[in-house]
Amino acid sequence: MLKHISLIIRHETEVPNRIGKVIEKLFHGYGVSVTEGKVNPQTEAIVVLGGDGTLLHVAGKAYQLGIPLLGINLGGLGFLTEIHINEMEQALDSLISGTFELDKRTILSVTLKVAGSKDSTYYALNEAVISKGPLSTIITLPTWAGGSFLTTYRGDGLIISSATGSTAYNLSAGGPILHPCIEALILTPICPFALNARPLILPGRMKVAIQLRNAREKISLVIDGQAGYELNEGDCVEVQKAQGHLKLIKSPIRNYFTILREKLGWAKGVGT
Repeated sequence: MLKHISLIIRHETEVPNRIGKVIEKLFHGYGVSVTEGKVNPQTEAIVVLGGDGTLLHVAGKAYQLGIPLLGINLGGLGFLTEIHINEMEQALDSLISGTFELDKRTILSVTLKVAGSKDSTYYALNEAVISKGPLSTIITLPTWAGGSFLTTYRGDGLIISSATGSTAYNLSAGGPILHPCIEALILTPICPFALNARPLILPGRMKVAIQLRNAREKISLVIDGQAGYELNEGDCVEVQKAQGHLKLIKSPIRNYFTILREKLGWAKGVGT
């Protein structure tokens, strides 16, 4: 039985706050304490009330604590926050009773290597993006995979995504959709200078290394669209599958393919 959960709400506005109070009351009725607005180190689960961006904001913390994460969708996309409001009560009951089903998602370990400085490691559920500023010139990114030189990407940047992130920025940039149970890395160039530069799927066990060359203007490393770090000439970014998984609580009603049809507007066929 749960003793403590953390509740993260997207915006301090009337509707999310009102729903948040309902959730708090439900948990208190079961004797479960609630911390709102931050992740308490003693928490046993995180409930997100918002959209995918809100969930991404706390996904790394949930992964590091090894606790389940439940997303209730108040946003537009909802690939990650897959619980609808009308499914909320059933999902919360399953969380409290411990009868929920987990979806184990790959987490990316993203390490920034800067000469003369200590390495910095970040965690991404969707992707790591290396990109130029809006007025910058084409950037040059020599790239290695599994220790072997792969190619040099030239363009506006490069997306390194997980299968979970395949329906995020990767999809917008023309990359493929992968089922989230597939452990893989997807390399998708952003507006490449060469027409033969195409998305590439690599085994999840491989480490990808990208070095910055000919960097004259501002270039950024962005993790899950949540945090950005400035890159300079010679800096190296290494991306690989992190140990373990993020424990994402599944919808008790809808499966991945149902969500895919809903979000991408695919027509319903026979048997749906």
